Amino acid sequence: MKTAISIGSAYYDGSNWEDLVELVKLADRIGVEYAWSAEAWGMDAVSPLAYLAPLTKTIRLGTGIMQTSARTPATAAMTSLALARLTNNRFVLGLGVSGPQVVEGLHGASFEKPLGRLREYINIVRQGISGERIQNDGPQYVLPRPGGEGKALRLGMPPNPSIPIYLATLGPKMLELTGELADGWVGTSFIPEASDDVISHLRIGAERAGRSLADLDLQVNATIEVGDDVEALIKKYKKSAAFTLGAMGSPETNFYNAAFSRAGWESMAKRVQTLWVSGDKQAAVEAVDDDFVLATQMIGNESMVLERLRATAAVGITTIRIVPLGRSVREQQAHLEHVRSLIQTL
Repeated sequence: MKTAISIGSAYYDGSNWEDLVELVKLADRIGVEYAWSAEAWGMDAVSPLAYLAPLTKTIRLGTGIMQTSARTPATAAMTSLALARLTNNRFVLGLGVSGPQVVEGLHGASFEKPLGRLREYINIVRQGISGERIQNDGPQYVLPRPGGEGKALRLGMPPNPSIPIYLATLGPKMLELTGELADGWVGTSFIPEASDDVISHLRIGAERAGRSLADLDLQVNATIEVGDDVEALIKKYKKSAAFTLGAMGSPETNFYNAAFSRAGWESMAKRVQTLWVSGDKQAAVEAVDDDFVLATQMIGNESMVLERLRATAAVGITTIRIVPLGRSVREQQAHLEHVRSLIQTL
């Protein structure tokens, strides 16, 4: 199993940028395979990778994720070609549709029909990076724009059709699209014991495209913390679980809550969301089941963590993506090295 790290977050303001750079350089030295740069409404996903490119040698640098609503597909293709050149072909294009609150509130775009829009977006990006004339006949994108002076253009950089495209998806149809069109999956909200609901849709999409699930790199995020006080660790992570179930999206559209509901936690997930939205956040935290925390986080003593890692690998996940823990860069580096050593034992 491979290791990936995430850098940045929705709220990341760049205040400890030097520490993040040192962390990524360490990850590169010890053989971590991927670094994913987050994007929401903090630092963008692209600029950090351009900075990190000359400071690293082997680690793959990916946008985790580039929001499709924030850039035209042609811009995403140009950015991909540029970053592939700057990284000596270590760039991975991670794409995601985000959610209606960000898409409609921050970017002023419509969130309607995200599945069809993402399919067209990928098609246009692949045209661009392959050196083809960029053209698309909607319904989401019409290129060139009709009735004007536009014409189908080729991008000016040399073609590079081998740039990998990964998708961050959660819903069944989106997972099928990932299996059909993508080179990898940047997954979240994953429980190994409920993996059939995810893996089956990825497989359907892959077989639709005449390939197998083994052709995809399947990555999932994981919080890994080793400690003997399991009760304290459960309590620690209940707050973040309640936030995910209650606040990661609107009351009507919370993709993370929906994913965990499909995984068998619907009653608890809805209860936590209702309490959070009503303003009783403490009650929402207390409503999170202990077993849910243990199922969704890799926490506990070392044998417990290794058991969760093995369970995740057993269902076909190929890469674990973590955020190194610690208040200082030295603590984060120590955590990363420990996690890396655990994963290497699998």
